[in-house]
Amino acid sequence: MTVQTPITLDARKLNDALARFPTARAMWIGGREARGDGDTIERRSPAHGVVVTRVPRGRAEDARAAIASARAAFDNGPWPSETASNRARVLLKVADLIDRDRETLAILDTLESGKPIAQARAEIEGAADIWRYAASLARELSGESYANLGADRLGFVIREPIGVVSIITPWNFPLLIVSQKLPFALAAGCTCVVKPSEMTSASTLHLGALLAEAGLPDGVCNIVTGYGTEVGALMTSDPDVDMISFTGSTGVGRAAMAAGAATLKKVSMELGGKNPQIIFPDADMDAALDAATFGAYFNAGECCNAGSRLLLHAKIADEFLASLADRARTVKVGDPLDPETRVGAIISADHLGKIESHLKAAREGGAEVRIGGARLESKGLFMAPTIVDHVGAAMAIAREEVFGPVVVALTFETMEEAIALANSTSYGLSASVWSRDVDTAVGVGRGVRAGTIWVNTFMDGTPELPFGGYRQSGVGRELGRHAVKDYTEEKTFLVHTGPRTSWWLPRGA
Repeated sequence: MTVQTPITLDARKLNDALARFPTARAMWIGGREARGDGDTIERRSPAHGVVVTRVPRGRAEDARAAIASARAAFDNGPWPSETASNRARVLLKVADLIDRDRETLAILDTLESGKPIAQARAEIEGAADIWRYAASLARELSGESYANLGADRLGFVIREPIGVVSIITPWNFPLLIVSQKLPFALAAGCTCVVKPSEMTSASTLHLGALLAEAGLPDGVCNIVTGYGTEVGALMTSDPDVDMISFTGSTGVGRAAMAAGAATLKKVSMELGGKNPQIIFPDADMDAALDAATFGAYFNAGECCNAGSRLLLHAKIADEFLASLADRARTVKVGDPLDPETRVGAIISADHLGKIESHLKAAREGGAEVRIGGARLESKGLFMAPTIVDHVGAAMAIAREEVFGPVVVALTFETMEEAIALANSTSYGLSASVWSRDVDTAVGVGRGVRAGTIWVNTFMDGTPELPFGGYRQSGVGRELGRHAVKDYTEEKTFLVHTGPRTSWWLPRGA
């Protein structure tokens, strides 16, 4: 079996999908639909080339209106002082509604992003699970007490919602990533302004309707669509915003942090990655090959957590790459609406061009494209799974995010060399190590500077485990048992009982 070329698309499946919902969508501001000045952003499916959604092109005035709505809802509304049980009830209802509308949400994400429908369905299921986990944390949010400060003093620390949160999400996991942020902010009692990517806004806008149906008060969550320069810039700089939660590229994350610095906003940033899978000779090779294939080509490689670097022990490198190439040739690239497809379309023509530019530079630098390396014949934007060999650690393709179905291979001789290679980029999001030897696995895991270390697995995760990166992969963590606390401020109370001596009077006066 080989990769399908040219790509064939099922017109019937496309027409059935488009018939499920209207193309035009509206923003959510103050609990109501908003269409801005009437100008729209037209999104074409990267797989099919047809218009699938039209969303308002929000402007600065729409962002201001959304921020004002969130500010009023926080300062004067019931949500920040709502009981934890009632907040949890709303979040659980949202999870149920996500489950109810799973197929619609999956189709929206598939049409706009080009991801396979089977994958999108799993992402929506995972999103609902995160909302339920956030609901459980809402009821566990607590502070501290100190009764050991003396007979006349009692101390306690409470947590209060931080305020208005700007949430900015990317195009690669539209509903999943907003679900890693929004429910935890709501569980804490915050109010929010959400800006999805202008390329994949539909499922987030649909989520706005589900929030209203679940009983979330007007103004608590506002959703503004548009471009970063017109909407996102104000969301990161407006003084009425207290916190920024951003997922996207490291470059844009830097700009968002700089904008928020003027008013010292709290920031949470999940940024880029160049994640290694480190494979030793004693690894379970079949499992490692499966994980290497999955890590390289899941979501067409458009994933900050992609296993885009293979660090192979020199003893096994040639054999491993030959087997990986055989597997890569069998990965089904094709129509995202086909449940059997594993790799769908690339998000945009510009992005596909950037991937090709990375490969061109690698070839010119002496690297060898073992398989793939070219777009596939189609009216859509498809690229063959690609393996790049003979790569030097200093090459750009070994250090920079390609964000496509491209994996590069480097070799090492010792554990120390493997750790050094793993740490040789500016990122530190995740890594995996493959070895049956616990000393090797733990030793490499301790040495690699990354937020997540997988041992004999890859890209596993649950809402209970925190996620985030070292260095230029981000600031802070998402998920985990502290996720709601991240959207709070601590307030200290020190209570004095009985008489208090005036400090300016002499003793005995």
